[in-house]
Amino acid sequence: MSRITLIVGLGNPGTEYEATRHNAGFWFIDELARQAGVELRKDTKFHGLVGKADLHGNTVWLLKPDTFMNRSGQSVSALASYYKIPVEEILVAHDELDFDPGVVKLKRGGGHAGHNGLRDIISAMGSKEFLRLRIGIGHPGNAKQVSDFVLTRPSNADRQAIDDAVYEAQRIMSALLDGDVEKAMRELH
Repeated sequence: MSRITLIVGLGNPGTEYEATRHNAGFWFIDELARQAGVELRKDTKFHGLVGKADLHGNTVWLLKPDTFMNRSGQSVSALASYYKIPVEEILVAHDELDFDPGVVKLKRGGGHAGHNGLRDIISAMGSKEFLRLRIGIGHPGNAKQVSDFVLTRPSNADRQAIDDAVYEAQRIMSALLDGDVEKAMRELH
């Protein structure tokens, strides 16, 4: 079983996107960094905000790409390549339309399901075999409304449910970082 050595949160840079649903992955990374007492710093060679954290006795890289969602792979592949991190040791936290706010699930591999950040990471890494932490944000009910929906703020109740899911996911980090994905999945689901 592979340990996780790189945790990536997906989102869009800029204050205008900070509180939007599409940035749920950023919220997860922000919480990990807060718990570890790590300040993420802009690193141009990795096209993102980066920090090295000690979480549950494991040293991991935290990354928030600042490339916009559809170019996330540029940032992930730059850091993974530089530190020789295999794709199996990467966890990508992202917003998930197919789950209601408050639902969070773990999954290894799979397609991108139309998520532009995942699509770009799969393309840049040449593999789908990274772990995904799927943070539910709900669905607008109509596929044509998805782009606008993900770029708007959730209601207060939905934001609280998403924040609760982010905290819930913190519970499984010890098992996940130790490489016990099955235990992490059992605890989370």
